[in-house]
Order: sequence, then structure tokens, then C-alpha cells
Amino acid sequence: MDRLKGKVALISGGARGQGAAEARLFTDEGARVVIGDIRDDLTRQTAEEINRRHPNAARAIHLDVTRAADWRAAVDSCVKEFGGLDILVNNAGIANMKGLEQTSEEEWDAVVNVNQKGVWLGMKAAVPAMRNRGGGSIINISSVFGIIGSTGSTAYHGTKGAVRLLTKAAAVQYGPDKIRVNSIHPGVILTPMVSEAITSQEQLDALLKMTPLGRGAQPEEVAWCAVFLASDEASFVTGSELVVDGGWTAQ
Repeated sequence: MDRLKGKVALISGGARGQGAAEARLFTDEGARVVIGDIRDDLTRQTAEEINRRHPNAARAIHLDVTRAADWRAAVDSCVKEFGGLDILVNNAGIANMKGLEQTSEEEWDAVVNVNQKGVWLGMKAAVPAMRNRGGGSIINISSVFGIIGSTGSTAYHGTKGAVRLLTKAAAVQYGPDKIRVNSIHPGVILTPMVSEAITSQEQLDALLKMTPLGRGAQPEEVAWCAVFLASDEASFVTGSELVVDGGWTAQ
């Protein structure tokens, strides 16, 4: 229960789904967390729920990942409330299922701004604070769609592929600072975002059929992987891709 004892984490997109699961497990393992999201009421509710189990372990903050000022405020909150920053989980993301020709410029820009620019801004804001702590762990949530192609989701593919290589570039650049940077590549995870993007049971069944384990994962099954990468157990793991897809990309 103490794998993250003494560590401070910042989690974007932490109000619900996978981000909320990460926040719960991180605090169960001894960390204190700042939860950032644009869903202010739900973010507060998630932080309050955690604090009922672990008093004074969580803070809620408004975080639009496309805004550098919001990121600076979030990192400042980690330092002021808990003394520093050791872990960043770039979890916030949006999905778009449209193909290349069907995607509008506005839709493309929206996905790129959240999924790609948001990850870059998060790392840029977090690195100085982690350097002050003598190191840290950055975990960027990509996707199996950052590794393989499909018949749609063009903007999503583009951004998640970018996150994969942004992660590797940052791992090389900040290894000397003892800042580890890794990506997680989930398959079908049963979260609210997936429910919003996949609007029919037929679509979901088709995706599950492509998964050798024959099911979707619960958010906690990804969050436990984030716990590992955040912990000292992963002290020699950087620039890597942790695929959590039930075997989808093994085919």
C-alpha cells in the first residue's frame, strides 16, 4: 500500500473514468494528488471522495490542457499544497471516429489541441518542478491507435502516434535529469469517453471481437499500469510503450 508513499502526482482528465481510477489507486498507494479537469463539479466530487478515504490526499483544480496558464497553475498547486511534483499523468483526451475526408479542420484542431498540444504543455510545465525534486515520472496516455491504423479516427490516430514519439523524445532529453517518460497504449477501456465515441452496441461488439481476451478493460486495469510506471519499481524504465489492449496489437 506504500508504493507511491511521499510522492506528489498531477493527473489531467482526472474527474472521471481512467483518470479518476488513477487518482484513487495513487492515493491508495500513498501518493497525494492534484486532479485537473474542465469538469469542475465532477473534479471536486472525485477529490472529495478520495479525501473521505485518505484525508488531505487530493486537491481539485480547473485544468484546460490546451492552456499553458492552466498548466502552470496546476503545477504551482502541487508545489504549494504538497511541496513539489514527482509524477505527471497526461491522461486528458478526446476521441473522434471520423475518417480523413470526413474530418473538418475545426475537428482536427480540437483533437490535436487536447491530445497532442496538451501533452506537450503538460510536460513543459512539469519538468522544472520535477528537476527541483531530483527526478520524476511522466506517464503519457496514448492508445493502440498510436501504434496501428484503422478505417477511421484519423485525427485520433495522428495525435496518439505523436504522443508515442513525443514520449520517446522527452525520455532521451530528460534522462540526465532522472525524469523518466513512458507511454501507455490502452485498447478498449470501458470509460465514459469510449461510451460517448462508440454510440452503438454493434460498434462496441466489433471492437471486442478484435480483442483476443474477448472483453473491454475496466479503467483500473490501466491505472495499475500507471502505478507501476510511477513507482520506483520502474526505476530503469523510460522511453517505453506499455500496451494494455487484451492482445489486440499482437495479431
